[in-house]
Amino acid sequence: MARPGRPRTFDEHEVLDAAMQVFWHHGYEASTISQLRAATGLSAASLYGAFESKEGLFERAVERYVAGPGSVSEIVADLTLDPLAALDQMLHGTIAMQSDPAHPGGCLVTLSATVGADGGDNVSARRVVSARRARDRAGIGACIRRGVDTGALRADLDPAVSATLVHSFVLGISTQLLDGVPASALDAAADLLLNGLRQPS
Repeated sequence: MARPGRPRTFDEHEVLDAAMQVFWHHGYEASTISQLRAATGLSAASLYGAFESKEGLFERAVERYVAGPGSVSEIVADLTLDPLAALDQMLHGTIAMQSDPAHPGGCLVTLSATVGADGGDNVSARRVVSARRARDRAGIGACIRRGVDTGALRADLDPAVSATLVHSFVLGISTQLLDGVPASALDAAADLLLNGLRQPS
C-alpha cells in the first residue's frame, strides 16, 4: 500500500507571489533557482517537488499575475460595460498598474520571457506568455467587434487590425515606463488612441 506524501508546509499563494516578483523584476532567463529559493524560502527539493521545474514555477507565477495585477486586461470581456468604456478602463488601468511603485514596473507577461536562449525551458516560457498575449489580443478584438456592432465605435473599423493597434499600445507601455516616460503622458496618448476609435458625433 502506497504511503501518502507529506503535506506541503508552505502557503502556495505566498510562494507564487514571491516567485512572481522575481520573474517580474529579472525576467525568466535571468532569474536563478538561487534567487527563487531565497525569495520563496523553499529548498530546491521542495521547489522542484511542488512545481517540477523552473518553467513550471514560471507558468504558475504567470497564472498568479494574471489573476492579480494583470487582471486589469480582463475588463474588456465585461459585457455590462459599453465597449469604449471597457477599452478606456483597460488602457488607463494598465498604465496605473504598470506604473505602481509597489511592484516592479511594466508588465510581467510583456517583459519576462519575450526573448532568450533556445533551450527547452526558455522556449516553453516564451510559449506561456505568447499564449497569454494572444488571449489578450483576442479579448480586445472581441470588445472592438461589439463596439462596431452596437455603434459605440466607428463602423469602418476592422476589429482584428484595431485590436493589433490597441494591443501594440498595451505592450509598449512597459518599455515606455522603463524609459522614464511619465504615466500622465501615456494616459494622454491612450485618450488620443481611444478618440480614434470613437464613433463621430
